[in-house]
Amino acid sequence: MQEDILINWAPQETRVAVVENGVLQELHVERSLERGLVGNVYLGRVARVLPGMQSAFIDIGLARAAFLHVADVWQRPAEGETPGRHPPAQVPIERQVFEGQTLLVQVIKDPVGSKGARLSTQISIAGRMLVFLPQDEHVGVSQKIAASQRDDLRQRLVALIGPDGGGFILRTNGEDASDTELADDIAYLRRSWARIRVASTQFPAPSLLHQDLNLLQRVLRDLAGERTQSIRVDSREQFEALQAFGQAFMPTAAQRLQHYRGERPIFDLFGIEQDIAGALARRVELQSGGYLIVDQTEALTTFDVNTGGFVGLRNFDDTIFKTNLEAAGAIARQLRLRNLGGIIIADFIDMAREEHREAVLRELRKQLARDRVKTMTGGFSQLGLVEMTRKRTRESLAHLLCESCPVCTGRGTVKTARSVAYDILREILREARQFSPREFRIVASPRVIDLFLDEESQHLAGLSEFIGKPVSLQSENAMGPEQYDIVLL
Repeated sequence: MQEDILINWAPQETRVAVVENGVLQELHVERSLERGLVGNVYLGRVARVLPGMQSAFIDIGLARAAFLHVADVWQRPAEGETPGRHPPAQVPIERQVFEGQTLLVQVIKDPVGSKGARLSTQISIAGRMLVFLPQDEHVGVSQKIAASQRDDLRQRLVALIGPDGGGFILRTNGEDASDTELADDIAYLRRSWARIRVASTQFPAPSLLHQDLNLLQRVLRDLAGERTQSIRVDSREQFEALQAFGQAFMPTAAQRLQHYRGERPIFDLFGIEQDIAGALARRVELQSGGYLIVDQTEALTTFDVNTGGFVGLRNFDDTIFKTNLEAAGAIARQLRLRNLGGIIIADFIDMAREEHREAVLRELRKQLARDRVKTMTGGFSQLGLVEMTRKRTRESLAHLLCESCPVCTGRGTVKTARSVAYDILREILREARQFSPREFRIVASPRVIDLFLDEESQHLAGLSEFIGKPVSLQSENAMGPEQYDIVLL
């Protein structure tokens, strides 16, 4: 399938949409004040070592300390051991780092929710065609390149690396690169590493030593591929800057750049704004008439498949199968579009026939294979659920664009006016046992006050008679459905 990349730029925010045959598949957002940290290299200071968790907290200058697990602490291979083949036995973290120590670290996962950034002490610098591992000597080739070509490519790469050493991994888009292009990339990456090493001796901890490319530049490096027909940018200034960057580092991708000059906003023209609104909704409609219900928590996301108004096929089994088959593709698309990570549970409609279940699983895995982010899928469980995990590298779309509702505080529901009214009556009774004011005054939302004036007036009068004090009412439009005050006069 052919794809187009649309870039909507503004000084405060850059948005990138990957569109496949007119359908939005991925959305990337970067804000100037909230730029992602993955790939950044810092000189950090160990703030605390936790042997029980085999981890350490590292101060890299952010609001929250970053997290370093023992598995992400690089260990030099033992003498005579082939790098990258057999990792050395893991040494406890308390024997590798200590409080107050300065460490060169790289962010491998952005802060998510209340969790700080995750770090690694193995530095990797991504170029156009290669990834440089300066602390390693391993030379590898992307698993996405055909196995029959890997040995030849590895030998070419070893010859180009020469005696200066260092580990390199050939990326997929370097498969057809010339020796000159690969040599230029090697030189660029080594210069970047040299700058980092010099900066690490000149700046105090914590300091930022190297920042990864911005979203616009990563479009050319990471998103543009063989299937990309065009990359349209709606800002002339950014188009020219991206063109200059692309011609220097990614000439093939730069050839697909186009400046969008239309009067209508580029996202409006291609219907992206409506797709973004749909990606934030709880309900996702399927073309057949069925629908998905998406519920997202911090660690778990669930997809519930429903037939809805779809009753079109010959029998009930075929109707369910058709809905589940369509839902499999929709779930894979929603994972990419919403950038959902962690544990994912798909509750497909129960299918009686084994061949139907296998077909749905095949379709789901086929659609997930298109994902740039690593996703693992199991089979149907005894309860008819499909469990998946998707690597989480940055905030989901909902966490990036939304915040918890100030009224319901993220629950999705609020108490009824009657429940709030009964809470108020109980609170007045408690207050009357401790204090003896001249009068109690209820300040609450208009709906609660209206209820006390109408249906609950008898209960309010009964309470007033029981405590021997008058109770007055005051409506406050600014108060939420569950908010109230009891004023003692």
